[in-house]
Amino acid sequence: MIKPLIQKVIVAINGSEKSLHAAMYGIIMARQYKCELKAVYVVDTASLRQLTMSGFLYKEESEKYEKNLLEDGNKYLQEIVSLGKTKGVKVQTELRKGTPWSEILHSAEDYRADLILLGGNENKGNVSTVYHDATGTTNMDIIGYAKCNVLVVHQKEINRLFKLY
Repeated sequence: MIKPLIQKVIVAINGSEKSLHAAMYGIIMARQYKCELKAVYVVDTASLRQLTMSGFLYKEESEKYEKNLLEDGNKYLQEIVSLGKTKGVKVQTELRKGTPWSEILHSAEDYRADLILLGGNENKGNVSTVYHDATGTTNMDIIGYAKCNVLVVHQKEINRLFKLY
C-alpha cells in the first residue's frame, strides 16, 4: 500500500491574520485528508538578544517583552486549538524560542512533517514595511532550507470556506 503524501502538517503561527488563515487552511486539510496538524509559535529571542546587546533594550525590558511574547504565543496557539475543535480536528501545539525560521524547521524535522504551511505576506500596499521585511525574510528562509514541502497560503475567502467545511 502506498503511503499518503501528506500525513503530518506544521503550520507556522506568528499572530498575524495571514498565519491564522494558514491555520484555517491546515484545519481544513487535516479534516479532508485525515492528517495530523501541529501549530508552532516561535518567540524571537534572537532579535531580543540583539536589541539588548545593542542597547536598544535593557535586560529587564527584554525579559518583560519575552514574557509578554510567550503569553501571546500561548494565546494564539489556544485560539488555533479552539478553531480545530469546531471542525473536529485535534491540533497539537508547540511554543519555541529562538530564530523563527530555524525553529520552525527544527520543529518540522522533529515532527517528521510532510508539509509546512505559511501565511502569505500582509498586503498593506507598501512593500517596504518592517513587518513585510521580517515576515518575508522568515518565509523565504523556511522555503529555502526546508527538507519537506512548503505551501504559502494565499487562499481567498478562507473565512467563508472554513465555515463551509
